[in-house]
Amino acid sequence: MNLPPVSPPVLAALEQLVAVVARLRSPDGGCPWDLEQTPQSLIPYVLEEAYEVADALRRDDRGSIIEELGDLLLQVVLQSQVAQDQGQFSLEEVAQGIADKLVRRHPHVFGTVTVADTDEVRRNWEAIKAAEKAAEKGSSLPRGALIPKLQRYGQTLPPLTAATKISRKAAAAGFEWETVDGVWDKFAEEIEEFREAIAQGDTAHQQAELGDILFTLVQLARWHGLDAAEALHDTNQRFVQRLARVEALSEKPLDQQTPDALDRLWAQAKLELQRPS
Repeated sequence: MNLPPVSPPVLAALEQLVAVVARLRSPDGGCPWDLEQTPQSLIPYVLEEAYEVADALRRDDRGSIIEELGDLLLQVVLQSQVAQDQGQFSLEEVAQGIADKLVRRHPHVFGTVTVADTDEVRRNWEAIKAAEKAAEKGSSLPRGALIPKLQRYGQTLPPLTAATKISRKAAAAGFEWETVDGVWDKFAEEIEEFREAIAQGDTAHQQAELGDILFTLVQLARWHGLDAAEALHDTNQRFVQRLARVEALSEKPLDQQTPDALDRLWAQAKLELQRPS
């Protein structure tokens, strides 16, 4: 297999990072905080850094992208070092594993398979992935079994992203409305059921019905080619920007304003932020 050479400075920088993390984890003069960490205690940092990378990419901020990717890379190296200290696995196994996976799942690059377009690349990837998962489970499940995929999405992804992937896979398997009108009808039905649950005062029932509304909204987004997670992210950003402008316009703390005054300030802030700069 012919692979392009890796730049020596890149290798040197990676080696330095690995050495720094190993020093931090050294029982002989290492950092007490790093020495206390376990794979589980580091989970919040992995999630936080991944979201911060996504935010930097959305903002297309070169400096932030470099910094946040570095922070995320640190989590990979640190998790691997902790695992090595516990005799579980090493960074070498992590890197070799993903390299081998990429080679296996790109037979059109590293093998003799030919593909017509990116859709075929994606289909090949999913087929190879399904075969690998079936082999791992001793072929006890049919090739391409749907449920294990959906369970994995629900367990590992943020809820909105999981709902989107679950609904796409279910729809591809035939579990789908005939038209988008059916989705809108379902949304209206779920709203009414949520109202009834609120009136009944059963918190568990209310929570379930709220989840049904959100899941149906994800279906509507999918049918209309929208990304529910991105939409909510953008709305969060707009809300914070508008509230910051309201706070700047207000002559006294917001909790001392009347509801009518807050409505006027909100309308003014919204109008100002809609104006071209």
